[in-house]
Amino acid sequence: MKVNETVEIVEKVIAINRVSKAHKGGKKMAFTALVIAGDGKSRVGCGLGRANEVAEAIRKGVTTARKNLIDVPLRGTTIPHEVLGKFSAARVMLKPASEGTGVIAGSSVRAICELAGIKDILTKSLRSSNVINIAKATMQGLIDLKNHVDMKLEINQGMQNVKEKEQDSKKSEVKEEKSEDVKAE
Repeated sequence: MKVNETVEIVEKVIAINRVSKAHKGGKKMAFTALVIAGDGKSRVGCGLGRANEVAEAIRKGVTTARKNLIDVPLRGTTIPHEVLGKFSAARVMLKPASEGTGVIAGSSVRAICELAGIKDILTKSLRSSNVINIAKATMQGLIDLKNHVDMKLEINQGMQNVKEKEQDSKKSEVKEEKSEDVKAE
């Protein structure tokens, strides 16, 4: 990316909730807004704003979402591997899909995937129907994704570790056999 090139970040309001707090003089009403921000090119963020007015809650949510932008590793138009995002009681399963599948997801997961630039993905929301917790679980799942190049390195290191352990165990078996032979004589 060029230094002069500015990336346009798009914001999308997912949910607006009216919340109340009990005070001595009665209930005080406020609003929360769940906002997703992303550039459509592997960067996405999620923010929650709370204020006495809807517009102010949305503004706070946008600010928080822009602060919390993360880079999502992509493999073509999908994610590199399957992952389970967890937040509170919400669980969101994210699975890579073949090209042309599209985004198969619910409301908040769909918005996050589209703003992250993911074009092909299969998702399933498990255990919870709370929009805010599902959005945060999806973000956690995207944070847990690893670049496919990093995954190959990890697999190769794991294979090397297994081979080293096998060689070490063979060496110790040979030493044990020699020590047994010496004791037998």
